[in-house]
Amino acid sequence: MMGILLTTILSFPLFFLFSVLAMIRKKKSIGMIRNWIIIFIAGFILCGLFNYLALPAMTLPNLLVENFIVCLVLVPLLYYKTGIPFSYKKPHRSASGILIILLIVALPVSLFIGLAALDNAYQSIAKQETGEAEPFNEDDTPITVSPEFARNKVQKAMSVVPNTQFYDLGKLQVQKVDNEIMYVAPVEFTGIWKYLRGKETEGFFTIPAADVNAQPEFVQRKMLFTNSSYFNHNVQRTIYNEYPHYVQSGEAQIEVDDDGKPWYIQTLYKPIKLTNKPNMDQLKVAVVDPVTGDLQLYDPSKAPSFIDSPVSSEMAGKQNNYFGKYVHGWLNALFGKKDVKIPNESGTENTVTPIFDSNGEMYYFTDMASPKENIDSALGYTLINAKTAELTYYSGKNNNGIMDSKGAKQIVNKEFPEKNWEGSMPILYNIDGNPTWVVNVLDPNGLFKQYAYIKANDSDFVVFGETAEETLAAYRLQLAQEPGNPEASEDVELETISGEVNRSLVTSTSSGQSVQFILNGDTTIYTVNASKAPLAIFLQQGDRVEMEVKIRDNGVGTVEQISIASLEAN
Repeated sequence: MMGILLTTILSFPLFFLFSVLAMIRKKKSIGMIRNWIIIFIAGFILCGLFNYLALPAMTLPNLLVENFIVCLVLVPLLYYKTGIPFSYKKPHRSASGILIILLIVALPVSLFIGLAALDNAYQSIAKQETGEAEPFNEDDTPITVSPEFARNKVQKAMSVVPNTQFYDLGKLQVQKVDNEIMYVAPVEFTGIWKYLRGKETEGFFTIPAADVNAQPEFVQRKMLFTNSSYFNHNVQRTIYNEYPHYVQSGEAQIEVDDDGKPWYIQTLYKPIKLTNKPNMDQLKVAVVDPVTGDLQLYDPSKAPSFIDSPVSSEMAGKQNNYFGKYVHGWLNALFGKKDVKIPNESGTENTVTPIFDSNGEMYYFTDMASPKENIDSALGYTLINAKTAELTYYSGKNNNGIMDSKGAKQIVNKEFPEKNWEGSMPILYNIDGNPTWVVNVLDPNGLFKQYAYIKANDSDFVVFGETAEETLAAYRLQLAQEPGNPEASEDVELETISGEVNRSLVTSTSSGQSVQFILNGDTTIYTVNASKAPLAIFLQQGDRVEMEVKIRDNGVGTVEQISIASLEAN
């Protein structure tokens, strides 16, 4: 309660000042002191109740507003009860009137200071820019299940929760549990009456984030301190009572440690002086034991190792917004808009999408677009480290002319208008040197239907499939059949392969013909575009070939040059 008590006390200095002026203007009496005490106690209780419910951070702008409201309500009442006249026509001739004028002027001044602090907020971001975009490899980001689909599955499993009628599903959070990427979501009370009946929630659900066929699992763990608990068992109130001078970013989420115990995690920031604007260099993470309410505060980079995202998605969304808009200051963001970038809102959590890299580190992905309307090309994208809050902006030639995530979702939406299927969770991958949007296709109920692989610089190049592996293979085949396409990743070296053809197949597409074949004693599937090697369409069993090939890890080879002994001899 100390945080709420301190905030309430700091809401009354101006009232005390007006009270002193009132007593100076009129001779003190027992009745006057009694009225003052009654007014003060009533106002203090009401203000304390407001702070208890609203939990406003103890910052100068918030305290200024509270002081203004307290004075606006209590001072006229005090003057009325003590019989002190106040001239509304000539307020500048009295000390109390001058104070009121100064207070009114202070509000727009505080607003202007807040605008000016936007530049400082931008400068506080730990950031770097690279000139070359490096989209993800398909092995780097194993999250293939959209949160909408995962939530839908978990909702259908809520019947396994004891006293199901008390609860609803809480915030879905992606994280590593036993080295597997999972969605984790607590069950939360549906209202105050259910809280009064239940007191504790029953536990949380987990569901793999890389398998659309996986089923959710309920883990029974009683939790007393939760987001949906009331009074002093509410997580945000627990944190506020200890750290009222910090601003809480978004809703607390649960993360599970190596022993299977859940903890509530909340990102905090200390605002820039005289404002509510975030100082990105002063982030903290509060860790709350949901059983005992014990609270620990850490720097994000020093948080316990089981916490994958001490920096919340809400905080990452703020960082993207400040980074994109205020690169040259807040005035430029309003008028000139030089180099301004707007984060797209296609992310799965507060405009960002959490992903994991090949080292198991969690990042938030967001693509950036131009502030100019009706332009759906991406300028680049950001990755924000969920442990350190470091932001990296990727741009460069690989991103020139590619569509943004909004455009990728629109392509999917237009493909199935009669079914109302929609795109979800677009992520930019590097598929054999080609920036590619990979999009989940969901039905109106949030159920997964297909994957869509969309070539980011060609809106007509789209491949749909039932599984990620099947769709990726089909997409790669279509890439290989596309004349003039960079068929292989730049980091795959050419190999010289020779052998005897075992089987061959010619396929035709709108882009031309391609030949697929295998060699005796070799399971690699080789593909050559007929536009590169016209004689390849005549390949048959027993032909001896020598070729320059780029072979990928999935057992598929792209032929750059080929020599067919029997055909060249003729």
